[in-house]
Amino acid sequence: MVAPNLGLEDVVVGTSSICDVNGKTGQLIYRGYDIHDLVANVSFEEVVYLLWNDDLPNKAELNELDQQLKSARALPSPVMDFIKGLPRTASPMDVLRTSVSLLGIYDPEGRDSSVESTRRKAVRITAQIPTVIATFHRVREGKDLVAPEPNLGAAANLLYMLTGETPDEYAVHTMDAALTMHADHEYNASTFSARVTISTLSDLYDAITAAIGTLSGPLHGGANEQVMRMLLQIKGGEDEAEEWIRGALERKDRIMGFGHRVYKTDDPRAVELKEMARRLGERAGQPQWFRMADRIQKVMLAEKGLYANVDFYSASTYYVMGVPIDLFTPLFAASRVSGWSAHVIEQLENNRLIRPRADYVGPTNQKVVPIDQR
Repeated sequence: MVAPNLGLEDVVVGTSSICDVNGKTGQLIYRGYDIHDLVANVSFEEVVYLLWNDDLPNKAELNELDQQLKSARALPSPVMDFIKGLPRTASPMDVLRTSVSLLGIYDPEGRDSSVESTRRKAVRITAQIPTVIATFHRVREGKDLVAPEPNLGAAANLLYMLTGETPDEYAVHTMDAALTMHADHEYNASTFSARVTISTLSDLYDAITAAIGTLSGPLHGGANEQVMRMLLQIKGGEDEAEEWIRGALERKDRIMGFGHRVYKTDDPRAVELKEMARRLGERAGQPQWFRMADRIQKVMLAEKGLYANVDFYSASTYYVMGVPIDLFTPLFAASRVSGWSAHVIEQLENNRLIRPRADYVGPTNQKVVPIDQR
């Protein structure tokens, strides 16, 4: 018997034309386009179109998708009422998971698993997840709800609904780039969960609910939340950050935001976010978070040979934009839902039930002993 790779590490379980991750060269590619090229030249909405189709959109195609997304942002009244009635102490990821499941009840095509219906539902669910996140946040803060603004793109509208203020132009640019960089990452745990779910011919809401549940686990989502809490725990500046991280390494503490299951070099998303975190911090008058993070990153690379991953620099990036720490992972979902939906569509287009096997390693030839003799 060949010992299986625990966690299916480096095990190829399927093919996909959506996303390619090259861990050796540090490349992330969506349908043939390098992530650096996409971040520099296209919007998140264009990336959504790319993931759901074979190529980037022309102006007419982009305008059509943009209008579809904007017109679908509002939540059904029963879902709004549900969110308003939740405990303010509820976990935002729990709220998101349950709200997405509830959205499926009120979608007239909810149980339809055809590719055509799934494409239409992908538009609605991608548009509505940011509204769910912002609505619960405003409710728990006791603030007036902010309706989606049809004149704003996805990134600007998300920040606007969260804060109630027109966001800074560079913050919008950074959020748009963050949404783009988190949109897909091949067969990660939540994406694979979505594909397994839809392979049973359930529906998109089932698949996305399963994916959100998977993302809520600390080994998949939430690392950037822990990174920011680490930075807040450190009292002082760069020197104190270096002292803290060296002490943590001596204690053999686990440091979040470093290393990756696939990348063996720089995470290309971290490369992009590093510069954005620096510029955003300086513009907002909060340069200390980047400087502390940068010192920690240098120590980790020198002492452990570990590269920062996307979670490390997204932490201070979101924080400086005014995003509450416990919304970092829901924002991940607001982006990744586009990739989850793309994989669901791809699975449906050439579906076969995903049903792997396991090597049995338990006892054999057991005989039942009467209960009074056990």
